[in-house]
Amino acid sequence: MDEAVKMAVARWLAKAANDLRTAETMISVVPPVVDTTCYHAQQCVEKCLKAFLTATDRHVERTHSLPRLVELCAEEHPAFTQLASMAVELTDYAVQGRYPDDGREIPVSEALTAVEKARQAFEFVKAEIEKRGAT
Repeated sequence: MDEAVKMAVARWLAKAANDLRTAETMISVVPPVVDTTCYHAQQCVEKCLKAFLTATDRHVERTHSLPRLVELCAEEHPAFTQLASMAVELTDYAVQGRYPDDGREIPVSEALTAVEKARQAFEFVKAEIEKRGAT
């Protein structure tokens, strides 16, 4: 894998790590900032999936749809199908809660779960990328 691809993968992973860190920070403040937490959990997963696609030399679609990104990743490595249900659960946070007229309060327990799922997805994807020697 050439250095330009490795650098692009590293940038995607760094952005994903920053989103995870932001989600972890926002859930830990008092009171927790749940909408921002969930948004950054979704963003973490989106960016790490895009890092994997970059590592496999796949086109990175401009989409916030985690199920679509998981589908594309699974075409390269079927183990990504284990992220399918999590992808469905988190994908709506890309827009949900960002606008005042969404009308749904997100419980703290749901935001905590979103952070944990993002952390698990990040670790899984990062390990898969490392197996390919892209970091």
